[in-house]
Amino acid sequence: MTVEQIFLDTRRKERIGMPEAILCGAKTVAQIEEILRQSRDEPRLLTRLPKEHYIQLSKSCRSKLDYDDESQTAFWGVLPELESKACIGVISAGTSDVPVAKECTRVLQFHGKASRQFIDVGVAGLWRLESCLDEIRDLPVLVVVAGMDAALVSVLGGLVGSTIIAVPTSVGYGVASGGECALRAILASCAPGICAVNIDNGYGAACAALRILTN
Repeated sequence: MTVEQIFLDTRRKERIGMPEAILCGAKTVAQIEEILRQSRDEPRLLTRLPKEHYIQLSKSCRSKLDYDDESQTAFWGVLPELESKACIGVISAGTSDVPVAKECTRVLQFHGKASRQFIDVGVAGLWRLESCLDEIRDLPVLVVVAGMDAALVSVLGGLVGSTIIAVPTSVGYGVASGGECALRAILASCAPGICAVNIDNGYGAACAALRILTN
């Protein structure tokens, strides 16, 4: 794709309620800058923006971006005011899953949705989950982010009545490397009604939560 071939989907929000997000990892710095130029003052969400790409952007572009290194996301433009009450919980099994979980919370923030975060509550120490279970049960939608065997998803699926969107992560080693073990475990779960998105897809999980709350 060259700079001349960039055409933004400016009517996506009218169709589905969410504007186009810009996946930056495979784009050049010049292409990202052209997208921002076309965006003018329109709010824009950038995902998978590597730090090395971000620091190569022009100073004028960087000055207008709210960039988060951990989640590799950036906001362009003025965002809607954040809701005071959270309806979505973002739960990560381990601290290694936090970058994916944070991608999810940042996407929700871009859309004005507050979220409650519960970090490092995986099944290797169930007492951690038990200590915050009442708070988790108060939230109607949960995004559960887990790698390795993704056991946290099934455990929560048997303990809470909330809608659960599961995000398998590529965190793991040996047979768990790459996240396919986590994804298969989620798909094979006997806890009914769990939905799953692709490996490391915090963005997709946030969009699913937004659709659920909108409808």
